[in-house]
Amino acid sequence: MPEGHTIHRAARDHRKVFAGQFLDVSSPQGRFADGAKRIDGLRCANVEAYGKHLIYRFDQGLALHIHLGLFGRLRKSKLPLDEPRGAVRVRMVGESHVVDINGPNTCEVLDEPELLALTDRIGPDVLRADADPDRAFRRISKSRAPIGRLIMDQSVMAGIGNIYRTELLWRLAIHPLTPGRALSRSDFDRLWADAVALLEIGVKRNSIITIEPVPKGRGRFTERVNIFGKTVCPACKGNVERLELANRKVYLCAACQPAV
Repeated sequence: MPEGHTIHRAARDHRKVFAGQFLDVSSPQGRFADGAKRIDGLRCANVEAYGKHLIYRFDQGLALHIHLGLFGRLRKSKLPLDEPRGAVRVRMVGESHVVDINGPNTCEVLDEPELLALTDRIGPDVLRADADPDRAFRRISKSRAPIGRLIMDQSVMAGIGNIYRTELLWRLAIHPLTPGRALSRSDFDRLWADAVALLEIGVKRNSIITIEPVPKGRGRFTERVNIFGKTVCPACKGNVERLELANRKVYLCAACQPAV
């Protein structure tokens, strides 16, 4: 499943080519035909990301809500149009570009109250300027659940996926099974700040990069991480362990991340 930086990167890129334009919206696959008719020909006012949710705001108080899930895919290309590739759920065509969306977990048109209900359920997004980290800390500081589960809970802290979870906790020497209520405010502030910094790098480079120093240069980089998927800790050269948490594998170094 794409992590938050991917969705924010898509929102940024799609906003550049769609904002202020009247879009032709269709469903080549046919499964979203009714929804496409509701926004076809309307002006796209903005494109935003809330955690892992992509929101295309249209006039008349309507919004297209996309959640890619495990198998969804976004494809942006320049005009002229090519034939749809695969089962395209929704196609949006602007003045210079087309965006095709294949296989999203969620694809729906929301009115203003429905959109507000959705965003109210999403936790503070580390990449949004309007995020309230205090709200996340209040949830975490009252929970006995492990911090490795809490920061993956999108209703607690939005945008962090499995790779960032592993890397953040390793970088801050926090054991994934540490109860949320055992996390100090200073440790939470460090966690939040590091999450913001790493995901901003992800948006800029269009890839997860958690090593330091960050590679120089322009363009897209391949994923570069410290311990996720690795067997040896780069800091102490000890063995990297694995455990299951929130139905996903999390990697840790027991020496660098001592249990509380």
